[in-house]
Amino acid sequence: MSLRIRLLLMIGGALVLLWGAVAFWLHGDSERQMQRMLDDRLVTAAYMVSDLVTQNPSLWTASAGPRPALQPVLSLTGPLACQVSSARGEILVRTAGASGALLDGAAAGFAFKSIEGLTWRTYTVNTQGLAITTAERVAERSTLLKSVVLAAVAPFGAALLGGLLVLWWGVGKALQPLERLRGELAARAIDELAPVAAGGRPRELRPFVDTVNEMLARIRATVQRERRFTSDAAHELRTPLTAIKVHLQVLRLSEGDDALRALDHADEGVARLQAALSQLLMLSQLEAHAGADGPGHTAVADVVALAVRDCAPAGDLRLQVFNRCEEAAVAVPEALAVTALRNLLDNACRHTPADGCIRLHVDCLGGNVRMTVADTGPGLDDEGLATATERFWRRGTGTGSGLGLSITQAVCERFGGSLTLERSDEGGLLATVSLPQAVISNDEETQCFIPSP
Repeated sequence: MSLRIRLLLMIGGALVLLWGAVAFWLHGDSERQMQRMLDDRLVTAAYMVSDLVTQNPSLWTASAGPRPALQPVLSLTGPLACQVSSARGEILVRTAGASGALLDGAAAGFAFKSIEGLTWRTYTVNTQGLAITTAERVAERSTLLKSVVLAAVAPFGAALLGGLLVLWWGVGKALQPLERLRGELAARAIDELAPVAAGGRPRELRPFVDTVNEMLARIRATVQRERRFTSDAAHELRTPLTAIKVHLQVLRLSEGDDALRALDHADEGVARLQAALSQLLMLSQLEAHAGADGPGHTAVADVVALAVRDCAPAGDLRLQVFNRCEEAAVAVPEALAVTALRNLLDNACRHTPADGCIRLHVDCLGGNVRMTVADTGPGLDDEGLATATERFWRRGTGTGSGLGLSITQAVCERFGGSLTLERSDEGGLLATVSLPQAVISNDEETQCFIPSP
């Protein structure tokens, strides 16, 4: 059912019900008023005849001699009938339409009488020994009332019909902005994601336009993420794929140690390709606000243990852990929290000399858990600190994918945390991840607030 028909049924139905109720009330009130007016006419006619009797008493006394029967002394026209009779029941005079059987023996006041299938409304008044009765056929009254009602209902019905037609036109006119908006959206190209102009729209349509624009913004962001992921994947995977192809060609042409070295290099390329693809997928999921499976909180001790295990330092490189939040938890799924810290430790291990030292400090401060990784590597200059979190940024000809810090920053932004990079007093890099702390109740249920993306 169209919106126009629905509005017409609702508004028109309400108007018909309200107007019908008013018409029913007016009909009843008009009928009462007409009955009262017609009764007043009977009373007026009766008292008019009574005045004539009072002014000429000699005409109605017995000494006045014989009177012609049925002499129309009174001049009453229309549906009214009148009769004057004596106290003994003798009819002195009556109108041509009066019936003696109808008017005889009428009691004083109003009454109804039925004679020969016709119902009469009568009124009788007694004065100077005479009974004066006026009467009117009820059928005449009903005909008059129907005429009055018809005269009132016909314009009323015409006005109602005209109102419904105007309502149909008005609803269609009012819905034209919605139809224009539908036409604009239908005429758009499939890749046109620009916001819909809100200017000049009715106030009722602006929330709808704002919602459409928000949806278009989300679609535009999704398309941009997909395009960026495709571009990043093509950019980042081209080099390892080329290297793997070259090593496989060398393997095909070589034998002995050369073939083994080519095979090892191809394996390294595959591992690098797999790591880059995995990090690209994780970064794409984080930007799309796709949460990881599992609970929304993780014990800090588990995060530290798993991250340290995954990036076990090689050689004489030392890793010292100072955890002051053993019993605390972060309001981040385990996989993401471990990834954020592991990326910092991986960078530190990659750039710290073999005889150097990496320190991990974990503190609870202001409702957040701070995990700071300090290394003794070469550190970063001001330009490097400003661009280190950009995708595929590497120091010099580094062997990393250039996505570790980008992923860590995306995790922090997703869950209301922060990532800060600065130079340490020892000359290395000081990387700090701050994640919201989860509040764990006694029944081991975690209650935490995760900001909306």
